This record gives sequence, structure tokens and C-alpha cells, in this order.
Amino acid sequence: MKLFTRYNRLNIMATVMVFMVGGFTFYLLLHYILVQQVDSTLQSEQQEIYQYVKIHGDLPEILNTKDQHEVYSKGVPVPEGYGTVNYKSNGHEKKLYRDIRFNIDVKGETYGVIVSKPLRKTQLLLNLIIFVTLAMIALILVTGLLINRRILNNIWRPFYDTVRQVKQYNLSAPDAVTLQTTDIEEFALLNDSITAMMDSVQQDYQALKKFTGHAAHEMQTPLAVIRTRMDMLMQQENLLNEYGPGIAEIEQAVQRLSRLNQSLLLLTKVENRQFALNEEVQIDEVVESKCVEFAEMMQERKISLSLSVTPFSVRFHRQLAEILAGNLVNNAMRYNKHSGAIVVTLDNGLLTIANTSNLPALEQEQVFQRFYRHSDVKAEGNGLGLSIVKQICDFAGFMVNYTYSDDMHIFCVNFNASTTIGG
Repeated sequence: MKLFTRYNRLNIMATVMVFMVGGFTFYLLLHYILVQQVDSTLQSEQQEIYQYVKIHGDLPEILNTKDQHEVYSKGVPVPEGYGTVNYKSNGHEKKLYRDIRFNIDVKGETYGVIVSKPLRKTQLLLNLIIFVTLAMIALILVTGLLINRRILNNIWRPFYDTVRQVKQYNLSAPDAVTLQTTDIEEFALLNDSITAMMDSVQQDYQALKKFTGHAAHEMQTPLAVIRTRMDMLMQQENLLNEYGPGIAEIEQAVQRLSRLNQSLLLLTKVENRQFALNEEVQIDEVVESKCVEFAEMMQERKISLSLSVTPFSVRFHRQLAEILAGNLVNNAMRYNKHSGAIVVTLDNGLLTIANTSNLPALEQEQVFQRFYRHSDVKAEGNGLGLSIVKQICDFAGFMVNYTYSDDMHIFCVNFNASTTIGG
């Protein structure tokens, strides 16, 4: 739930509760005041009757009107005080009246007197005031909601702009993030903190890139010397006969280190955007050539290959296309099981490479990370193949993803995310 929505809910609930309690209290108070006014009028009528009897020695003549009703009961005393009752008006509908009851002595006789006044006008006035009050409350709520929505949207705009830019932030992108300037202290502090964090991360990332590139370049010369010396040692029959297995292990280790060095160099070049994407590359031809390249190795392991491609070309780099396709096909073959299967399809710019394996589903969040290998995999690869694929796709604007379905590991590359030339 958004903060704005939660604030509005709490604000509206609190406002409604306050207005309900306040409105009910206002109704009771207003009702009390209006009834007190009627009682004051009735009390004035009582005083007038007392005064009339005192002067004339008799009760005044009864003149009932729609605004006042009087009843004299000779010899029948009444309980004194105020009351609210329903009387029938002219034998028709009942109306609410407020009356005052008192007893008075006239010529030695006790009379019970009831003076009543209708509360219809009072009730209408009360209802009108309550209606106007409720209408004003509703108008205040709606107006406040609209004003809050507009004001809060403007206030929170810098925050959402910051969140949007943080989501779009790419560590390898050369463009720096420029956050919106705001005069709100809290958002300004947030922007300053995020900017400082991004600058620090960017500096660390650039330093790491330089270190990786420099280290890979520096390793080339020692590796070349080691390979040369290894070739010379392998030509010595006496040493080969005595230390053959050890020399073979050293040779394998050097080859792995050489492949790792080449992969790191490639990643550095891709990250530094040292490849120009200005060639028309026929993806179907690249995929077919890579499948042919690995066909002999697949036959040795009795892995069946199903290949179905349709012509498709895209603006790309030929070498990168070969590396991308080669790494995916090599990955499908290397981690396949004996007598397994590989299914390669290219249809309308969507390359899918699926393979069987003894491995369970891989971690989708880690499968493209550098040096990631499943715990059941032998340490024969360097764990950079899929990372290189992901780096190339990010550089060229393609989409790559991994899924696991029907005991098949499936890697898909969508070339349609970039501008195609033909197909």
C-alpha cells in the first residue's frame, strides 16, 4: 500500500470519526438550546396567566391557535413541570408538542392548566441546521481529499523521480544519474545520500574493472612463458616418462588459466564497449556453424541434436555473435548427460537452446553471475560462460533468460529487443 493511500485512509477515518462525534454533540446541544427557548416562551405564558388571574380574578379566555394550545381542568390538579407529548391536531395527524403544566387557584377552586406549543418549526429548524452542517462536513472532506491529493502528489514527485532513476540505474552505464532538485529537506537529504552512494559504488566498480583488465593483460606474458616452457619439457622424453602425469596436470591447469584469462579480457572489452555493433550478422548461420563445430564432441557422448532455424539477421558484431552462440551450445553440451539431448531453435528472432542434464533446476538469480557453478558440477569450467552471454546481451540490448521445464534446462535469447535488419 502506498504511503499516500495509507495517509488518506487514516486521515479520512479520523476526520469522519471527529465529525460524527462532533456532529452528534452539536445536535444534542442545538436541540437542548431550541427546547430551552420553547420552555422560556411557555414560562412567559405561565407568568401571563398568573398576572391575568391576579388582576381579573379569573382565567383568561382560551384562544387556541396553531402555535399554542391551552387546557383548563377545574378541580383536577396536574403534575407540574415541562413535558413533550404527541397531540392530534384537528383529529388528524399527530404532532409533537412541548407543554408546561401547573396548578392555579381561582376563586377558591384549583385549576390544572396545560399550555402547549408545537415543536414542528423547532424540529424543521434543527433538521435544516443539521443538514447544512452535514453538507458542509462532506464538502470539507471532499475538498480536503482533493487538495491533499494534488498537494501530496506535487510534494512526493521528487521522491518518485528518485525511485524511478534508481530503478533504471545501470552500474556499467557511463551516464551519471542526475536526481531532481527539491526544496524539501528530507528528500534533498535522501538524494544527497543516494548520489554519494552511487558515486562510491561507481568508483569501486571502475577500480574493479581496471584491476580485472590489468590483471588479465599482465597474466598473458607469464602464461605465454609457462606454455613455452611446458612445450619444451614435453619434448624431453626422459622427463616425460618420469613425470608424465604431473606434466599433463600442469598443462591442463595452464589451459584452464589461459581460458580464464581470455574470458576476463573479453568481459573487460565488452564492459568497456570496445566492440562496434555495426555489422549485419546472420544469426541462423552463426548458430548452425557452432552446432557443426560441436557435432563431433556430441557424437562422442551420444548426445542427440535437434536443430531448427529460420533465416534472421540483426545489427550486431560477428565475433560477439559467435561467442554468444558458442557459449550457449558448449554449455548445453558440457553439462548434458550421456545419451542426452539438445534442442536448438531459432524462430522469428527468438533463439532457444534446451538440454537434458543430471542437474536439477539452477538458481535463476545466480545463473548468470560470474563464477557461478552448481555444487554438483565438477570444477572443469571457469564459471564465466553464461556471465559472458549475459554481458553481451546487455551490451547489445538483447534479452536473455533461463527456465527449467520438463527436465530440460532452457536458455532463450530474444534478438527482437534490438533493431533488426532483416529476417
